[in-house]
Amino acid sequence: MNTMHTKLHFNRERGFTLIELLVVVVIAGVLARMAYGSYTTSVAKGRRNAAQGCLMEQAQYMERVYTTNMSYASGALPAASQQCQLDLATRYSFSIPSPTASTFSVRASAIGTQATTDAACNVMTVNQRGDRTPAGSCW
Repeated sequence: MNTMHTKLHFNRERGFTLIELLVVVVIAGVLARMAYGSYTTSVAKGRRNAAQGCLMEQAQYMERVYTTNMSYASGALPAASQQCQLDLATRYSFSIPSPTASTFSVRASAIGTQATTDAACNVMTVNQRGDRTPAGSCW
């Protein structure tokens, strides 16, 4: 009888209860949700950095236009063959709204999921003085 009692006790400790299993699943789910949120934020920041690089490239292009023509007014974004615009076409829209003889502003506007994931930095600009907006953590 003593050996039978030991066998029953041993069998009871071998498995997991349903509650223990559910606790592990809930903890894994919470950790996965936190990791996914961090991942999407990092991806959005990476795309924003790429768009900033593209803005700087376009501002340099406008400076070359000014050097050649002594005016920004004739400047327009190069054809869509510019690699940074192609890479970001589904995330950002680039434009140079109304350049004048002495001023320009290059704009990147977030579109699609980038606009919702990175809402604080939806529209970024650089002008002829090198001023960047929005100021703060976006740049």
